[in-house]
Amino acid sequence: MKFTSVFDIIGPVMIGPSSSHTAGAARIGRVARDLFGRQPKKVTIHLFGSFAETYRGHGTDVALIGGLLNYDTYDERIKTSFIEAEKQGLSFEFIPETAHTEHPNTARIVLEDDEGEMSVVGISIGGGKIEVSEVNGFKLRLTGGMPAILVVHDDRAGCIANVANCLAMHDVNIAHMEVSRIERGHTALMVIEVDQNIEPKVLQQISLIPNITKVSKINT
Repeated sequence: MKFTSVFDIIGPVMIGPSSSHTAGAARIGRVARDLFGRQPKKVTIHLFGSFAETYRGHGTDVALIGGLLNYDTYDERIKTSFIEAEKQGLSFEFIPETAHTEHPNTARIVLEDDEGEMSVVGISIGGGKIEVSEVNGFKLRLTGGMPAILVVHDDRAGCIANVANCLAMHDVNIAHMEVSRIERGHTALMVIEVDQNIEPKVLQQISLIPNITKVSKINT
């Protein structure tokens, strides 16, 4: 765990009882929604380790659904997120798993609607901090603490440079970047954390670059 201030250890302003199991869970749900790009119609949430053992008692379940409804950690509506989800037509299922994972507070969220499906693996590392470790089978490291762009693209020469050049043209500074691919020469994923929120016109320009198939963002 990496903390930069005493406030990281105390944790965020939140609906309790636990920064790891409640605030972290809400942030995982909210980041998953951002990556999906819209509110899903159905989610299946696989819980591992401590999440699987205590998700009802620690409010992990209502927090995850609250995040998927775009609620922040301090939103009072987290307490009634199941009711709100039903009103908004979001169906959900929790599946406690027994398989071992690298971190005890792990959730795999499968989001679905009529347009498609996405799988997101998130972990709560303490103090309300999270990391996304996988998206649709691509391994990555995304903290959710900075604005970020995820770019799905063909694994071709020049894609990374073209995206970086587009960001530079708009004075967007890259703080952290990594690229993941499942198989050489097929589909790859760029994860780019940046210093400022991204304007829609920048995302639109990136989406028009050759060999780019999908662009999504997380703003803070």
